[in-house]
Amino acid sequence: MYNKETVYKELLNVMHEENIKRDEMLRDHLYTKLGGKADFFLTPTTYEEVQNIVKLANKVDVPFTLLGNGSNLIVKDGGIRGIVLHLKNFDDIKSNDQQIVAQSGAAIIDVSRRALAERLTGLEFACGIPGTVGGALFMNAGAYGGEIKDVLDYCYVVDRHGELVKRTAADLELDYRHSNISENGDIVLEATFSLKPGEYEDIKAVMDDLTYKRESKQPLEYPSCGSVFKRPPGYFAGKLIQDSSLQGTNFGGAEVSTKHAGFIVNKDNATAKDYISLIEHVQKTVKEKFDVELEREVRIIGEDLE
Repeated sequence: MYNKETVYKELLNVMHEENIKRDEMLRDHLYTKLGGKADFFLTPTTYEEVQNIVKLANKVDVPFTLLGNGSNLIVKDGGIRGIVLHLKNFDDIKSNDQQIVAQSGAAIIDVSRRALAERLTGLEFACGIPGTVGGALFMNAGAYGGEIKDVLDYCYVVDRHGELVKRTAADLELDYRHSNISENGDIVLEATFSLKPGEYEDIKAVMDDLTYKRESKQPLEYPSCGSVFKRPPGYFAGKLIQDSSLQGTNFGGAEVSTKHAGFIVNKDNATAKDYISLIEHVQKTVKEKFDVELEREVRIIGEDLE
């Protein structure tokens, strides 16, 4: 077990004190509004700080977790031990000819809007995805027929040893809602997307249409973890859940959305335990009714309350 005071003193040597928070409630930083405390919640401001934090975690053998905005993540009520790294300060977006270069903490929605402003087509599908650039690469985010792998050229990551490394899209082994970023222990710092010239009005029309579809079909009025389950081969998860008469079912403050069955919303101060119990109930019910295994798309991390 690591010594917290020793870790804190070491952290002060590699980053500013104001960017180190102790016993920080993670629900205050996540889209889902779920999650207990982090021992150390770090918000670095430079790539070098990220490298040094990783090297420090290796040196003192402290657990290390990278956190996005939590749009596809449930953090358990007991929180996360060790270091939690949050890259909210890395939100710069630049354009370069037919490329958009975006840091990992930038919202992928904002990247799609920058592409529109530059009259570049290819990222329209991302105009309704609530995650960050880093999260989008992590899970090869996609919607309405488009995926990150369609437009990603390369990215810069900090590897598990604290070294800054360039990775091409092919290096990430992008597949349906999957990349090898987690297995490699990489931390995405920025990504370069290669797009094509287009007409502003045409791009905007597509984005407006997709935004309308999202807003009319998804329960955006409540915090949620997005689409909870992957699409089972030959089926649609939402349709299976709907046909199982599960819409409106709730465990504590978590509820299967009455607007879109594929979403579970935080309707009334839900806990992570509420969410997880409801997910398991949905999986069990669909399995019993249709003999179909629903695989989670949302990740669950952290510890249970003691």
